[in-house]
Amino acid sequence: MPDTQKYTSEQIVVLEGLEPVRKRPAMYIGSTDINGLHHCLWEVIDNSIDEALGGFAHNIWVIINADGSATVADDGRGIPIDIMPKYKKPAVEVIMTTLHSGGKFEGTAYKVSGGLHGVGTTCVNALSKYYAIEVRRNRKIYFIDFARGTTQTKLMEIPESKNERIKKTVPKIITGTTVTFYPDPQVFKETLDFDDKTILHSLKDHAYLTSKVYLHFYDDRTGSEKHFYFEGGILSLLRETNKGKNPLHEPIYIHRSEAGIDVEVAIQYNDSFQENTPSFVNIINTHEGGTHLAGFKTALTKSIKDYAERKEMIKNKDDAITGDDVREGLTAIISLKMGSKDLQFEGQTKGKLGNSEVQPIVAKIVREELDMYFEEHPDIAKIIIGKALLTIQIRKAAKAAKDAIMRKGAFDSLGLPGKLADCQSKRPEECEIYIVEGDSAGGSAKQGRDRKFQAILPLWGKALNTEGMRLDKIVGSDKLKDLIIALGMGIGDTFDINKCRYHRIILMADADVDGAHISTLLLTFMFRHLPGLVEHGFVYIAMPPLYRIKQGKNINYVYTDEEKETFLKKLPESTDKIDIQRYKGLGEMNPVQLWDTTMNPETRILKRISIADAVKADEIFRILMSEDVPPRKKFIVTHAHLANLDI
Repeated sequence: MPDTQKYTSEQIVVLEGLEPVRKRPAMYIGSTDINGLHHCLWEVIDNSIDEALGGFAHNIWVIINADGSATVADDGRGIPIDIMPKYKKPAVEVIMTTLHSGGKFEGTAYKVSGGLHGVGTTCVNALSKYYAIEVRRNRKIYFIDFARGTTQTKLMEIPESKNERIKKTVPKIITGTTVTFYPDPQVFKETLDFDDKTILHSLKDHAYLTSKVYLHFYDDRTGSEKHFYFEGGILSLLRETNKGKNPLHEPIYIHRSEAGIDVEVAIQYNDSFQENTPSFVNIINTHEGGTHLAGFKTALTKSIKDYAERKEMIKNKDDAITGDDVREGLTAIISLKMGSKDLQFEGQTKGKLGNSEVQPIVAKIVREELDMYFEEHPDIAKIIIGKALLTIQIRKAAKAAKDAIMRKGAFDSLGLPGKLADCQSKRPEECEIYIVEGDSAGGSAKQGRDRKFQAILPLWGKALNTEGMRLDKIVGSDKLKDLIIALGMGIGDTFDINKCRYHRIILMADADVDGAHISTLLLTFMFRHLPGLVEHGFVYIAMPPLYRIKQGKNINYVYTDEEKETFLKKLPESTDKIDIQRYKGLGEMNPVQLWDTTMNPETRILKRISIADAVKADEIFRILMSEDVPPRKKFIVTHAHLANLDI
């Protein structure tokens, strides 16, 4: 049984009131879209994770209930319920109704934690239309609930848990905390639906990083469940992250503590050209990096560069190894554990570590450990440095190719490709470019467009499949060369998103399999080699109609077979003949029809391309677009039942 006596109301410190949260929720949870919705869940889960990090909890249950609410339970110590004399209220009530109150500020209740207990969960309470806590302590269950941050039911003892799954799974004699919350529709107006795939991905990461802790997930909306337990820690996560790629050596593992900071790093190179360096602090995914990641990158570059120079592995003095060179094909997991008292995240969402003292400590540890490792494993050092030297040669070849095809003036208006019909406006935020398949569709688009803000660039045939392709090969392609020049922001080391000439880049291809393939090839190119476009929300897919339905003088366009059937059923009885035209390609539309259906901002449908999970997107592109056939075959067989075949 955990020692609950040392975790009492005396360790709860109150700093300020609660009112600002509902007024400006995005300041506390990042946004009020689906990302903010999930952030609320992460805040509650983080409290249970902190109990696990302290060695008090060994099981965490995450349940998406049938009514859309979420429940998180653990077998930790249970939030304190004794009365705080200053407030004449139970500690659990003070914690949940007052910002900056919790057991982590003074550094005694938690040596290591991912967040500030009482900040995140209090925000979730304020942003929930219903929030309930069950505390299991002293072989009893205590209950309290809230509505939009206001106490509804005062703390009381109840005979058993109100959650059926917890009641069946967790005995009352086990201590711990159960939280159930229903996000407020007044705040989360975009969606209230938790995404099971996003949750599972996060829980899996948590399970890797909190080894020997069981994480249980139940989705009572679908009846599915999943359980995670790993003993391998970040080495297991590294192997999972590199799954399906071709590793060049066995993983390098570093684990050392200094100045109260526990540094754990796993490194493995593969034969790709992408960098993947997820970082964590006290199990929190610092997806924007921070001082720990900066320290790691600095040390990695210096260690590799110095070893190569000591061993005289660089034959050409002009081939100086840079940070970019040593990170191509790198997969590394960086995980820190440090005391919560002085932990500084930039922003409430904990996306970036801000502690300046961390960078030199991480750099020192990684540098010293890597130097020692390379001396003891010269074969692996040779492989890694060989990879960096190859990258230098590719970079030089790519620069030569770019210099050859993008001479002086290539990125100003005088050097634009001849096939581009540019728009009149020079303000990127109001300009859009249609990347159009074929000459006939390009002709219709050029005639039907609004010249003030719409540019047209026709492409002929399929573009290159750039998955895993070297940059010097890419810039040698005429089709991609025209696209690169038209966008105006360069590629590779010359890439500058601020020079992008259009803030809406619209892929417009036929509504068939070939059109989808062309769009996929262009998306692969943008994801791999122009990533800033997708991250800034500049990339769109045009949705041309599939059918033109004419009855008398009335003309309507529909975009799917289902939409056509629904539309026909709603048509009133009439003697007018119904004429249905199925478009096989954009070239079948005249300029007026193309404008009305696909290019007019008042009537068109565009799909913006976004990436919620970069690691998952990386895996999907690799499976579908690489030359490795078995994973693609498995993916197709697994998902074949979802295909809508146009035969």
